[in-house]
Amino acid sequence: MSSNNLKIRIASAEDVPAILEIVNHEILHSTVLYEYEPRSLKTQLAWFKEKQEANWPIIVAEINSRVVGFGTYGSFRARPAYQNSIEHSVYVHKDHRGKAIGNALLIALIQRAKSNGFHTMIAGIDSSNMGSVEFHRKFGFEVVGTFKEVGFKFDKWLDVVFMQLLLR
Repeated sequence: MSSNNLKIRIASAEDVPAILEIVNHEILHSTVLYEYEPRSLKTQLAWFKEKQEANWPIIVAEINSRVVGFGTYGSFRARPAYQNSIEHSVYVHKDHRGKAIGNALLIALIQRAKSNGFHTMIAGIDSSNMGSVEFHRKFGFEVVGTFKEVGFKFDKWLDVVFMQLLLR
């Protein structure tokens, strides 16, 4: 997929430092990730290797050969009966938001999930992130529930909204 110099492709190990930069910015400055400490390159490389070994996709968005976003999905839950359900993540570099990069990544993940025979795609979103909720609604995701005060970050309790897309 390509438009206006935007290219979506499968991530390689060489992309992990750029992915790490995006992840660590979110850990330090937002409630997008419910983590406190920045990840190390070693930790992010281990994440990449685990995803590859489990055959879960990691895709990147690049503009002029620079990674500006990434997306992935993986198991929703480990038990066998959940094998057709996946949970996804899409992240866009702070300097490249509002350029339809997230759209391109999510479209690519949905297409991949459908072609791989998955039945449903799930998003867990911090309830204060209404931009992400509305973003997912554009693609047909529906709010299916909210877990109250399940996270704690920046000295406040955080709620998680779960959204779901049936991949018919």
